[in-house]
Amino acid sequence: MMQKPRSLFLIPALVLGSAVIGGMYGPQLPVAAAASSDSDIQASAKQFTKVYDEVERNFADPVSPDTAIYKGAIPSMLRTLDPHSNFFDPKDLEALREDQRGHYYGVGMTVQGRNGKTIIMAPFVGSPAYKAGLKPGDIIVMVNDKSTDNLDSTKVADLLKGPKGTPVQVTVSREGYDKPLVFNIVRDEISRKSVPDAFLLKPGIGYVFIEQFNETTSHELEDALKAMDEDQLKGLVVDLRGNPGGLLNEAVAVADHFLPKGDVIVSHKGRASAEHVYTARNGNHGRDYPMVLIVNRNSASAAEIVSGAMQDHDRAWILGDNTFGKGLVQTVYPLIYDTGLALTTAKYYTPSGRLIQRDYSNVSFFDYYYRNNTAERNPADVKATDSGRVVYGGGGISPDEKYTPPKLDLFETEMLVKYEFQNYTRHFFAVHKEKLPTGWNVDTATMNDLHDFLMGDKFDFTEADYTKDYDWTKRLLEAEIYKTAFSVDESRKYEIKTDPEVTAAVDALPKAEALLNSARKIVVERMRK
Repeated sequence: MMQKPRSLFLIPALVLGSAVIGGMYGPQLPVAAAASSDSDIQASAKQFTKVYDEVERNFADPVSPDTAIYKGAIPSMLRTLDPHSNFFDPKDLEALREDQRGHYYGVGMTVQGRNGKTIIMAPFVGSPAYKAGLKPGDIIVMVNDKSTDNLDSTKVADLLKGPKGTPVQVTVSREGYDKPLVFNIVRDEISRKSVPDAFLLKPGIGYVFIEQFNETTSHELEDALKAMDEDQLKGLVVDLRGNPGGLLNEAVAVADHFLPKGDVIVSHKGRASAEHVYTARNGNHGRDYPMVLIVNRNSASAAEIVSGAMQDHDRAWILGDNTFGKGLVQTVYPLIYDTGLALTTAKYYTPSGRLIQRDYSNVSFFDYYYRNNTAERNPADVKATDSGRVVYGGGGISPDEKYTPPKLDLFETEMLVKYEFQNYTRHFFAVHKEKLPTGWNVDTATMNDLHDFLMGDKFDFTEADYTKDYDWTKRLLEAEIYKTAFSVDESRKYEIKTDPEVTAAVDALPKAEALLNSARKIVVERMRK
């Protein structure tokens, strides 16, 4: 007798499991209504089982249960609800947990697929890959005895991961060497810092980049500020560009560090959950140096909680573009077979009461994620900051000062798309095998050599192109060479210090200070009345 496929039991079990969890946290319903609801669920699950059974028996090609259910039925159901409710198969759920924990086990480097090959972008400083001597631009040929040809970068990354203390052999091709190089590496715990960059831009002016909000973010931030001697800071730039969000409690802890004790940070409420208000419990201990927060269209969720709280309390000047507008709370429910459900259960509101979430009711998911209009807002959702400045809800966080990065021209775009900086850097170190001195900079001879390399590489450009974009090219080339000559950390520091938007943020610190002073006066006057 044929064994009945596991997939036929999967959907009913998932539905039942989530119904039980929902019942534990949801509102109390009359017994009759609950019975009716259970009956509807059972009938729907039974109907789905019948449909899937017919598909599995009669479809022209073999049907993969995992694809049909994990990738098809369940995600399709969730897409009828909102853009952010999501189902995690075992692999996706483990990746989510990895992100939240802020560490994994492997060799510690970023890789990228290119033309069927896997290129090492950069080993993390102090990681096993870094200590072994792997370099940016190395092409991974094999991992253990498995060829990486035509494998995507995710599969190669999976091969490199493994339990702590286990060996892995990585074979690479490196320009300037006739034979492949073999590296025997022992896997270790790799910390994925959520605050990878934190240093003084100049005396008294600090910079912090928060990449995401995981379990260690607030502690990383405190350590970074302590290293900069926070009590002596005259200003701070916090960079949230591209931050997709993360854990709510970590966003609250970060905002708590900068706001006075008792200030509201965020609230959320939903149909089945009462309003919950989060306030600053520890407070900033009187530290009120001026702050500028940099945001862009890809700053979302927890990043918007922080920037919204700082703006509503006039604590920081917000510079950049309108943020994404993701203000839906996802509660992650563990389900059977090591799967999980991230279900939207509430909505986020800033301290002034404005809704962060953009409207998604009349647009496709594609337009929702890749919108052209970043200045969207709800004219009916009008609120005010502590000092009385008008702010709007329903469209993310609007900056106090708009900054639009200059658009790349054709030469700049082609240089990036065709990886010419990486291509030249491999050539550069094939010729210059001596260690570069600290403080080395790209000089005229190197720029002339790049020019000749591009011509030899048949890169299409004019002399006018090269002259016009000379400074831009020099900056990005220096950052790329720094990755190999020194470290990815030094490369990042150089890029940040020469970033025009970071420079604009430093220039905006007097505006942040004026905002703080004005807000204090207005609040004091209001209290006297």
